Amino acid sequence: AVPPAMSRRVVRQSKFRHVFGQPVKADQMYEDIRVSKVTCDSSFCAVNPKFVAIIVESGGGGAFIVLPLAKTGRVDKNHPLVTGHTAPVLDIDWCPHNDNVIASASEDTTVMVWQIPDYVPVRNITEPVVTLEGHSKRVSIISWHPTARNVLLSAGCDNLVILWNVGTGEMLLALDDMHTDLIYNVGWNRNGSLLVTTCKDKKVRVINPRKQQIVAEKTKPHDGTRPIRAIFVADGKIFTTGFSRMSERQLGLWDLNNFEEPIALQEMDTSNGVLLPFYDADSSIVYLCGKGDSSIRYFEITDEAPYVHYLNTYSSKEPQRGMGFMPKRGLDVSKCEIARFFKLHERKCEPIVMTVPRKSDLFQDDLYPDTPGPEPALEADEWLSGKDAEPILISLRDGYVPIKNRELKVVKKNILDSKPPPGPRRSHSTCDSNFSQPALEEVLEEIRALKETVQAQEKRISDLENKLCQFTNGTD
Repeated sequence: AVPPAMSRRVVRQSKFRHVFGQPVKADQMYEDIRVSKVTCDSSFCAVNPKFVAIIVESGGGGAFIVLPLAKTGRVDKNHPLVTGHTAPVLDIDWCPHNDNVIASASEDTTVMVWQIPDYVPVRNITEPVVTLEGHSKRVSIISWHPTARNVLLSAGCDNLVILWNVGTGEMLLALDDMHTDLIYNVGWNRNGSLLVTTCKDKKVRVINPRKQQIVAEKTKPHDGTRPIRAIFVADGKIFTTGFSRMSERQLGLWDLNNFEEPIALQEMDTSNGVLLPFYDADSSIVYLCGKGDSSIRYFEITDEAPYVHYLNTYSSKEPQRGMGFMPKRGLDVSKCEIARFFKLHERKCEPIVMTVPRKSDLFQDDLYPDTPGPEPALEADEWLSGKDAEPILISLRDGYVPIKNRELKVVKKNILDSKPPPGPRRSHSTCDSNFSQPALEEVLEEIRALKETVQAQEKRISDLENKLCQFTNGTD
């Protein structure tokens, strides 16, 4: 007879036990991209439902490339770049509320915000919509606020975290004496009321940015000396990755109300690549992508012990140089896709699709609860005055259709006025938001002429069809 204890050992029920990853076919990759070789623990890649952006090698300055998602295959070596920085770009992040706006942080101490047109421009984009200057050393981290419009965070090697209002080009808040050393990463919670940061001084801090105060901190969540990462997961808990004293990679789960002891602490393997965590709140899955690893491990976080449940590992042969993570609204719900990664190699970007196989073709509402959409829930000044709002959710039942290009308006001229007037060599950049009147009239004139041509051709076609009818009827 089976001992009673053995017979009750049931496999944990979870709809995500069978998530599996597969790379796309060769012609669906983005080839011939010179991925940046800068040594920086950033992910080097940012994606949204319209575009994939990748930090690239560039002589004399810093650049990234933006490709429409559908433009797979070999990338033309003359494909325009976004090239406004005077030193390497270290981090990029798409605005969650406008799929045509991206921010970049650079070694040149500035943060720039760019408007990317829906069409592929002819020349490099060299004019940012706004340049944010406030850091004294290189800026290695940027992150948009999840629910407030135009609020952007940057963190630099000056141990400073700055919050900006991109719509006015102004600094909202500077968190200047909280970190005593290099900041490794910064993450928002779901409604953007709190930040979590990790730092070289071996502390994880939870910060209320508007009150400019540390509400919780933990010294040495992992004993090792190598960099720690931290992100917020559901219910305000914090998930960390780091290293043990014996240099084994670890993950940890912590409760803000009792930061002393971890809810879970697991050792994984010995490797010196920093684990970049990507979290999907809808499925409560954390994906861990180590820089230099050739695998992606994923875990489900639940309310019952052991709280962090290993699901599976996607393995491949080649190591990843960086990784992009598609927001939920950019996934293909008809294929039961629950995550899509954009893995960077030395010379290409390879999408990896994570699916939960289902027999039915119907919409799987248990896999796709309503998810944050592109509408901000607050304006920047409402947030600054103390308001909080949860993300505005959308249903993915019919799939998400990206909105047409929305202009980012910068209200105050303060920053743009202080620039020297452009010299005669300035090329009209594609992100000139104010089209000159003559240019507009020229375009309208061209459209009128095209319409006339189309109408003339339609008339000609119908005349020919009528003749053809008469001809065939006549031969009967």
